[in-house]
Amino acid sequence: MSVPTYDPNVIISEKEYTVVGTRPVRHDGADKVTGRAIYGADINHAGLLHGRILRSVHAHARIISIDTSRAEKLPGVKAVVTASDLPKTPEGATIDYGEGEMDLYFMRQNVMATDKVLYTGHAIAGVAAVNAHIAEEALAAIEVKFEVLPAVTTAPEGMADGAPIILETLQKNELGETISGPSNVAEHFQHRFGDIEEGFKQADTVIERQFSTAMVHQGYIEPHATTVRFDENGPSMIWCPTQGHFDVRASTARLLNMELGQIKVVASEIGGGFGGKTTVYLEPVALVLSRKAGRPVKMVMSRDEVFRASGPASASQSRIKIGAKSDGTLTAVEASLFYEAGAFKGSPMAPGCMTV
Repeated sequence: MSVPTYDPNVIISEKEYTVVGTRPVRHDGADKVTGRAIYGADINHAGLLHGRILRSVHAHARIISIDTSRAEKLPGVKAVVTASDLPKTPEGATIDYGEGEMDLYFMRQNVMATDKVLYTGHAIAGVAAVNAHIAEEALAAIEVKFEVLPAVTTAPEGMADGAPIILETLQKNELGETISGPSNVAEHFQHRFGDIEEGFKQADTVIERQFSTAMVHQGYIEPHATTVRFDENGPSMIWCPTQGHFDVRASTARLLNMELGQIKVVASEIGGGFGGKTTVYLEPVALVLSRKAGRPVKMVMSRDEVFRASGPASASQSRIKIGAKSDGTLTAVEASLFYEAGAFKGSPMAPGCMTV
């Protein structure tokens, strides 16, 4: 379908711009079906290093110590990083993605665990080596000592009296007011309209049910991937399949105390996202590895890592009570909804021990 050249003196008929009911040619179709499209894992550079992440096998544990000395001495290993290599982010720091603020302090803890791991799959250390096999060997050489703690895996467990506190710094927002003291409940808010009790009195029938939904992942075909090249003399480059390259740039810059102009993000073709490819997971770690090694670094999640360490949709528990007259007119609806935020409040960056 050809689009006519714009001329302000010519009235274009609506028919010439019709798309519904037609079969327009996708501009990226030929590249994708012929294999020429460049996806996240397809980026390659001279001197490229392969990065891997050491991930927690515990759902909830305190990190006693991390010893990377054996990994650093392996031939072919060019850089090793832990949380200590990332700048500290002050509590309360936030970043606005345009759809609400996200907690930058918790995002930094998700990118690389500091004092505790909060889900199986939580990143603990990163390595960059001359090939993937040596990188995997380096992960096995890192020694981590844990104090395993009780886990909380559902909203009711997290809200129960005496439940293990997952985030010691989290304070509950109770109907707009901050409640001092640690809590597993991130936020409690209500929407009210009318007299609910009077509505139930007017009902001929009242039905009350409970429902639960499981955590579910977006299930995109392409895993998270990134290739980065740190440059001290110009913009450092990040190539990744993302739904928001400006978000990746802003998050990475804030997490690493860099200026926006010091980073350029190039969005590759994306093999599915569905809202799941906006939060950074690998990019800040890869950039620190590249800075330490002085060479570009590629990191690609396995399918197992995608499911264990990237953000799904929340599981939920719901109690619904509905009152209605015999003619079907609703008189009252009352709903209590409990959503599991995963390891951190806000948009669920990762599954794990539950804040709600």
